[in-house]
Amino acid sequence: MSSDDVSRRAFMRTAGGATAAAGAATVTAGTAAAQEEQPVWPSGASSGNVGSYQDARGQSEVTVSVGAGDQGLAFDPTLLWVDTGTTITFEWTGNGGAHNVQNVEGPAALDSGDPVGEEGATYEYETSEEDVGITHYHCVPHTAVGMHAGLAVGEDIETESTGGGGGSNAVFVPQGARALGVATFIAMVSTLGLAFVFMKYGGTITQEE
Repeated sequence: MSSDDVSRRAFMRTAGGATAAAGAATVTAGTAAAQEEQPVWPSGASSGNVGSYQDARGQSEVTVSVGAGDQGLAFDPTLLWVDTGTTITFEWTGNGGAHNVQNVEGPAALDSGDPVGEEGATYEYETSEEDVGITHYHCVPHTAVGMHAGLAVGEDIETESTGGGGGSNAVFVPQGARALGVATFIAMVSTLGLAFVFMKYGGTITQEE
């Protein structure tokens, strides 16, 4: 066996190991990115229509659509985590009939009054220390068809690792993980390209030298 063949084989073993390691790093990053800490929601809240989730901690104001979804029978975001002192504006879409916002269980005293069907109608609620915890609320006229939602307030909340947000199929991927994935892909392509060049021209280059 020539020294060129030995060199090529050694290079390919190294390249193959690097590619495998890069692939493993990407999988690890993807798994970590798919994990997300969420409050432990009551089953009635987490089974609400749409099932979207928003971590709005750090924001002083946030809006929840009332009458969201294809049939206008959902709250969006369905599951919401905010700080104390956050102003939540519930805004009616005008879809799905008349809706209201009312507490089922939990510390937040959500109650928008009689059902409203007018697009653009709003109900504002400012969270306080008395609301710390998790509240399950619903639309009274449409509770039987799944118009439920959840509100988590404050930091003293029991959490769990999840692969998605409140029943949504979307996977949350932090920006850093995306960048790592792109860099890993470029490294893999570069490694394979160098391997190809070495295999094709390695012997010729050696002879010229």
